[in-house]
Amino acid sequence: MALQDLFKTKSPFDELRATVIAYVKQETLGPAKALGRYLAFGIAGAITILLGVALLLLALLRLLQTETGTAMSGNLSWIPYLVVAIVGGLVALMSFTAARRKASAKELMK
Repeated sequence: MALQDLFKTKSPFDELRATVIAYVKQETLGPAKALGRYLAFGIAGAITILLGVALLLLALLRLLQTETGTAMSGNLSWIPYLVVAIVGGLVALMSFTAARRKASAKELMK
């Protein structure tokens, strides 16, 4: 056995270090990547829903402004805006209530 062969063999400390590094990478990088994917899809979905609700509220406003004729014109032209604001507030309240209820249900499952 040559002297160089003795120095090429790994010590138990080097093997332990390599095992610990591999374990840390497996247990931290994998879940972090999965969490990043989960957050990316969640944010994309939230933006899409927000855009859709905003467009539906704008469509409601235009519907109220055009289909009511002269009933909501002149001094009463603010009524369609009030109706859309109330509907938007109700949609926001319902979504916050649903989010809170879902979070409390998760806490009960623990």
